[in-house]
Amino acid sequence: MKLTCGAFAMDLSVPRVMGILNVTTDSFSDGGQFIGRAQALDHARQMVADGADIIDIGGESTRPGALPVPEDVELERVVPLVETLAGEGLVVSVDTSRATVMREAVRAGAGMINDVRALRAPGALETAAATGAAVSLMHMQGEPRTMQAHPQYGDVVGEVSAFLKARALACEAAGIARERIVIDPGFGFGKTVAHNLALLRGIGAIKAMGYPVLVGVSRKSTLGQLTGRDVHERAAASVAAALFAVTRGASIVRVHDVRETADALRVWRAIETG
Repeated sequence: MKLTCGAFAMDLSVPRVMGILNVTTDSFSDGGQFIGRAQALDHARQMVADGADIIDIGGESTRPGALPVPEDVELERVVPLVETLAGEGLVVSVDTSRATVMREAVRAGAGMINDVRALRAPGALETAAATGAAVSLMHMQGEPRTMQAHPQYGDVVGEVSAFLKARALACEAAGIARERIVIDPGFGFGKTVAHNLALLRGIGAIKAMGYPVLVGVSRKSTLGQLTGRDVHERAAASVAAALFAVTRGASIVRVHDVRETADALRVWRAIETG
């Protein structure tokens, strides 16, 4: 399976690691740590050295309760970093729901658009279709400000799968080739602990729709509730969840702890392949 990310063709026959670069003041795990451009670039380069295949840059937090930032602020945070890192030959993803940010980031060299709203915002689908970038379509029940208030599902795997299938087909109808589409169940986005665990167990059923699956559960509150650990003490739990996701068929894992995840995947692959 190949994923077309602009000028890059990424081989997904082996699991890939997406390193998280939040250039925000209020992200749940690392808000404010990399808001300076020099710190952000250093962190991105370190993640690549540690084993990241993709760097995912976000300029607006989507944590529970997060408020939007002005579009010009998001552009200023994201686009110069994309330009620099893409210019160094890295595969860069932009984590945004805004059509303008998508367009400018791809112009700067981004090969992937990672959208928590699955290209449902005004102009997003048309903008993404006009690029050659890959798109990651995520499921979210509600909006970041309220999504964790009282999430409910009859059949979480079935409902999430149906939504993702519909959005993927909408993308294809808009001219986005199947080889550019990734789907993401949206762990923690309008889901309880039980919902998140059911989705992890159900990754195989989601992948059976024929699209590569991206899993982002790194350091999230579900892991804190399961382990009792603070957000900065969840590396081991995050690696365990990422490894389980890969064994169930995930093609990309989106993580904060790149070195630990990449090492775990290397060991797992060596055992699997003999």
